[in-house]
Amino acid sequence: MKRKALIVQGGWEGHEPVEVSEVFRKLLVDMDFSVEVSDTLDAFLDAEKLKSLHLIVPVWTMGKITDQQVEPVLSAVENGTGIAGCHGGMCDAFRECTQWQFMTGGQWVAHPGNDGVEYVVNIRKGSSPIVDGIEDFKVKSEQYYLHVDPAIEVLATTRFPVVEGPHSTNGQVDVPVVWTKRWGKGRVFYCSLGHKAKVFSDAPQALEIMRRGFLWAAEGRDLARK
Repeated sequence: MKRKALIVQGGWEGHEPVEVSEVFRKLLVDMDFSVEVSDTLDAFLDAEKLKSLHLIVPVWTMGKITDQQVEPVLSAVENGTGIAGCHGGMCDAFRECTQWQFMTGGQWVAHPGNDGVEYVVNIRKGSSPIVDGIEDFKVKSEQYYLHVDPAIEVLATTRFPVVEGPHSTNGQVDVPVVWTKRWGKGRVFYCSLGHKAKVFSDAPQALEIMRRGFLWAAEGRDLARK
């Protein structure tokens, strides 16, 4: 039986939710997932359906989510459904929903220099099979400064400051780019790359990290059901 994934797309159009969702849909189909794409947060209302999924992929920047919409997601992941996403589509999704942030492991707060900043993604070697064999690489995009959960397992970082600003007086700091964490029996995966869909063609390493992250998060459901 095929693994099942749900992509929920929407929110701020500047992050190209439709285009990013299509990149992810193709990636998942190529891995033999059965994929449903929805453009409404009401897709989260069916609690039993969410618990039957292997993977939830949110691609929804900003906006608001109701308690009735978020609670089934929290419960499904706690019971083994994986959740995986990128950039603002997962960790700048619902700024007022602290429970979402608690589950996902972080929240965007700034991107000094905005889009077009060239920076290095530093792989934390030996941290996870998700990044095995991938070398440090450069991207030209938004460099995400995130507030993060101390419980996350960091797989890659980026060093600030690249662009000077009031944060620079703190000196150099390494901010997570890729991480994993657990939420009950469920696996959570996040990558801060993905401001535009083009990032995944410009940096094939980013697409490969997403591919492996999707698989890792989805595999958690099978393990949780044993």
